Amino acid sequence: MKHLAVFASGTGTNFVAIAKACQSGQLDARVALMVCDCPGAPVIDRAAEMGIESFVFSPKDYLTKADFEAVIVKLLDEKKIDLVCLAGYMRIVGGTLLRAYEGKIINIHPSLLPAFKGAHAVEDAVAYGVKVYGITIHWVNDQLDGGKIIAQRAFPYEGSDPAEVHRIGQKIEHELYVQTIKELLCER
Repeated sequence: MKHLAVFASGTGTNFVAIAKACQSGQLDARVALMVCDCPGAPVIDRAAEMGIESFVFSPKDYLTKADFEAVIVKLLDEKKIDLVCLAGYMRIVGGTLLRAYEGKIINIHPSLLPAFKGAHAVEDAVAYGVKVYGITIHWVNDQLDGGKIIAQRAFPYEGSDPAEVHRIGQKIEHELYVQTIKELLCER
């Protein structure tokens, strides 16, 4: 059985989708650790309810990104993590974590990369007036949303409400992320 770590900063809907897929046997894996950089985020309670260990930290409690990433790497090593899944983790991964887990970190992003990178992808796409939105899963490298694309799924939307785009996209994210993780784990 493979060991996953899921990193999240907010509500944790993708975390829950991944954890439930593990618990149901849809994924031959278990979420061994949830990492959160926002004390008080709802994902923390969700992890506790599911009996999943969490590492919650505040970046301001560390002198540098390398300092808190070194702690994370130690925990990932202890848990023998095979794949790190960023799921709404709103922090750019730094060199310490990238070097230690090169080729083992994936991210989900709410646009059809390489278009609309960054934290406000949906809002930027709506402002631009696009008619086709999408979800991308990609390998994480040292470029913002710049790693090699693993999977994408597009969907049409002709309105102008970013919240609606997020709502539609979130349903796709949950399915696509679990499916992609399953495929990646079969390759390892």
